[in-house]
Amino acid sequence: MICFRNLRLARGARILIEGASLQVFPGWKVGLTGANGSGKSSLFALLRGQILPDRGDLELPSGWVIAHVAQETPALSQVAIEYVLDGDAELRRIETELKKAEEEEAHNGMRIAGLYAHMQEIGAYAARSRAAALLAGLGFAPADADRAVAEFSGGWRMRLNLAQALMCRSDLLLLDEPTNHLDLDAVIWLEQWLRDYQGTLLMISHDREFLDACVGRIAHIEQGRLTLYYGAYSDFERQRGERLAQQQALFERQQRDIAHMEDYIRRFRAKATKARQAQSRIKALERMERIAAAHIDTPFTFSFREAPPAPDPLLQIEDGAVGYGETHILENLKLSLRPGERIGLLGGNGAGKSTLVKLLAGLLKPTAGQRREGKGLAVGYFAQHQLETLRADESALQHMIRLDPAAREQDLRDYLGGFDFRGDGKDGRSTSATTPCGPFSGGEKSRLALALLIWQRPNLLLLDEPANHLDLEMRHALTLALQEYEGAMVLVSHDRALLRACCDRLLLVDDGRLQHFDGDIDDYRIWLAARRAERSKNNTVTAGRTSRRAIRLQTEAERQATLTARRQLTRKVEQIERNLAAWADERELLETQLADPALYNAANNDAHGQLQKLLKRQGELAKWIEQAETHWMELSAQLEKL
Repeated sequence: MICFRNLRLARGARILIEGASLQVFPGWKVGLTGANGSGKSSLFALLRGQILPDRGDLELPSGWVIAHVAQETPALSQVAIEYVLDGDAELRRIETELKKAEEEEAHNGMRIAGLYAHMQEIGAYAARSRAAALLAGLGFAPADADRAVAEFSGGWRMRLNLAQALMCRSDLLLLDEPTNHLDLDAVIWLEQWLRDYQGTLLMISHDREFLDACVGRIAHIEQGRLTLYYGAYSDFERQRGERLAQQQALFERQQRDIAHMEDYIRRFRAKATKARQAQSRIKALERMERIAAAHIDTPFTFSFREAPPAPDPLLQIEDGAVGYGETHILENLKLSLRPGERIGLLGGNGAGKSTLVKLLAGLLKPTAGQRREGKGLAVGYFAQHQLETLRADESALQHMIRLDPAAREQDLRDYLGGFDFRGDGKDGRSTSATTPCGPFSGGEKSRLALALLIWQRPNLLLLDEPANHLDLEMRHALTLALQEYEGAMVLVSHDRALLRACCDRLLLVDDGRLQHFDGDIDDYRIWLAARRAERSKNNTVTAGRTSRRAIRLQTEAERQATLTARRQLTRKVEQIERNLAAWADERELLETQLADPALYNAANNDAHGQLQKLLKRQGELAKWIEQAETHWMELSAQLEKL
């Protein structure tokens, strides 16, 4: 097991962790959380033997194999699948020894036979299949396996590094923000892989749902203390909230006791008859261990500025197509964005989500059809590549002044403070308002890019993975701000908590088409499972083999598809029942009004006009009720079959 004993970690004069004592047993899956700069990455460096503790002890089983994700990937000519196979160090060692043994002039038959037997024991003959499965799960196309590492972009190389770490048959797996470069499909796949992982997992993540699904314990760093909580992240938040509430109650009680004792000392210190009691209370105050006030404030407090009046519709795409060069990524696009709409985009990697967002932003022109903007449209577009447009030699404040030269500097400083860009750097803050942003981390640059975007008061927000590199507190602040935002929004994100909280409608980008997705994020997980099962089935038929696993997947997918169909039909039946109830009430009210004799006074033209309106509405309701009842019976019959 991993054992910390009275551990202290420091960075220069700053103490990150003090007095940490806890144990992590084999097979535990632990999420490591805490504010940026609290010492999470330093703790990983300690576990990897890169640094030593300033005090105390760390015990690790000597024979454990530790896997981690490399942060840099050189432009190698090695093909992707071989790069991933390098993660299995023991396999590579045996292959090297076997090649050397076979090349020797005097072949050592026993040695060669032993190496082949060892390869059999470690599953070496299935290693290439495992590597291919890892690549597929992380979103690589089959043809990518034979592409050189140098041909991939930075984000895809990080996926290769992750695949290499997962390929290692490790006892301890260290993952630092593994979802940052993944889309939602890959996140869901990785979630399942980590649940099945047999070793010990320590993971830094700012994705609430991902932590809930993958870990059973949370190690939280706060104010220099490392505390272990039992349960997933949601359980940790509840436990921490209860602990902070209890701490605050104890703090307030102690403050009352201190005030009472100090008042007694002031009143009776000079009196001879009470001097001894007063001195006793003075000593008691000196010995008292003070309880700190609970601190739960977030450094992030911001909201969207009021947007200009929005046209209706804001933006329309009719019979559109978009792509690069002569290659169409999406076709037959029909989309009308109205004020206040909140849309989440779903779809696999490479399906065209980012391409669609660029079309909506006007960065790409349609190759067919029309893109029409409403008068007064103000687009706010956020994507990760925009972080590269920040000027490294300028501070956050200089970026704001260049964006809005007419604004008061103090107003800009106050606004940036909501994104935790405060002061002039004299207090040692690395993210002060006047510090050049070149050395900023990815999360700090994302915060600055969001601040610049929000200041421009858009009435249509286009957000492509805005939560990447943001910590939990900033994600929470962003979620609250987006919930209060009154404009329209199109969101691409692998953070399911953000999608659930901020989107009212989901659209699916798949097979070159954009279509409405009838369901929620949980239904999308089921849809993905069915999709993988179908592809697995097709591959099996093509190969002429029937895999038991594919059959199980297919059976589960069919069961899940049936459940999804039942849920969707039930929703429709319930909606029809609500409509029928409302129409029945309205029809009853109409019948009461039609019973009024005054409506049938031929001499009263106004009454005659009102009578015609009521009769017309009565006919419409009767038609709607008849159609709805027929539809209800059809859907009910389908439900019975399911």
